[in-house]
Amino acid sequence: MDRLQAMRIFVTVVNEGSFVQAAEKLDVSPQLISKSLAQLEDHLAARLLNRTTRRQHLTEAGSAYFARAQQVLADIDDMELQLSGLQQSARGVLRISAPVSFAILHLAPLVCAFQEAYPEVVVDLQLNDRKVDIIEEGFDIALRIGKLESSSLIAKRIAPVRLVYCAAPDYLAREGLPVDLAALREHRYLHYSYMDESFVPSAAQVMRSNNGDVLVAAACEGAGIALQPTFIAADALRSGRLQTVLSEFEPEPIALYAVFAHRQLLASKVRAFLDFIDGYFGDPPYWDSY
Repeated sequence: MDRLQAMRIFVTVVNEGSFVQAAEKLDVSPQLISKSLAQLEDHLAARLLNRTTRRQHLTEAGSAYFARAQQVLADIDDMELQLSGLQQSARGVLRISAPVSFAILHLAPLVCAFQEAYPEVVVDLQLNDRKVDIIEEGFDIALRIGKLESSSLIAKRIAPVRLVYCAAPDYLAREGLPVDLAALREHRYLHYSYMDESFVPSAAQVMRSNNGDVLVAAACEGAGIALQPTFIAADALRSGRLQTVLSEFEPEPIALYAVFAHRQLLASKVRAFLDFIDGYFGDPPYWDSY
């Protein structure tokens, strides 16, 4: 008995719902399907399917075997696709969703370098700070920043992201330096709408926005204190238009992730981009050298 073939026949029978449809799918006779399943059950010493003239049902053993067999077959297909993909160049349209500020400030050089390396890939880059449904909306990859919630999606960590409290020197000269987070209650706070609530201090929110560039610009004008990622605030910090405060209370770094739907059977264009972006920004990333 060819165990791999028997496994594939069994999975196809379950997915197709009948011996006849599985036989048509695999282009073999129903008799071969029946014989293969009988041999597989004999080999496993367990009944996998309860069969009647019209219907079939997975047994408890069949359900367990089906789940594992699907994964084994997917892993084998993925391995073969990767090996064959080594001889093929990435091509096609690669749809990427990315956060607005990060993309504007840091993605253009990466995309240009990627397309130079893979000229047959067309990058469709869509900017949005909301969490897109990559499957429903047809994205290959979503770049996301923050602490990711548990989901069925696969996440690859790309770079750490520091969050710093910062304000303009003239604001701090006028209002004073906060000594701890509690002191922020006496200050004007510029709030990012999508910020994780655990990072939000008890402060008077005099401005809120769903765009970090606007908040950093407002902070530079002396409007208050902002908690922003260094990939946005680095230029202002480097030039002295902003300075960090409360450094000892800086939140734990979050991260930039590349999120995609399946680990198995990745298209060459997706795998090429994931490999290309891995390590591209550095660790620590280049924007933290202010």
